[in-house]
Amino acid sequence: MKTFATVEEYLSDVPADKRKALEQLRKTIRSVVPKAEEYISYGMPTFKHNGPLVSYAAFKEHCSLFPWNATLVKKYAEELKAYKTSKGTIQFTVAKPLPVALVKKLIKERVTENEAKALAKKNKKK
Repeated sequence: MKTFATVEEYLSDVPADKRKALEQLRKTIRSVVPKAEEYISYGMPTFKHNGPLVSYAAFKEHCSLFPWNATLVKKYAEELKAYKTSKGTIQFTVAKPLPVALVKKLIKERVTENEAKALAKKNKKK
């Protein structure tokens, strides 16, 4: 398995069609959380905002969004029924990318969850 130091390095190694899909996903995530930090975690591009927010990756037959929350995948099961999902991943293809509005909804919910956790942790320290 290759290792990558940066998100740009990761994306440069992805085939062009999947790279374009992942760059669009990245742009959508960035539009919701412009100040989120990007880094490589578990070999995948990851956004961090009060803790890990979401990761994404390209695979041989598909791309995946990892929302770091199995409950979220369950909650939006109806909207995600056209995609292959499992406990912690949402798979999509270049031909059938995730809808921008749905990605924004998922990201906003993850931001809210992470902010609530950070606030609870801060209040616990007091």
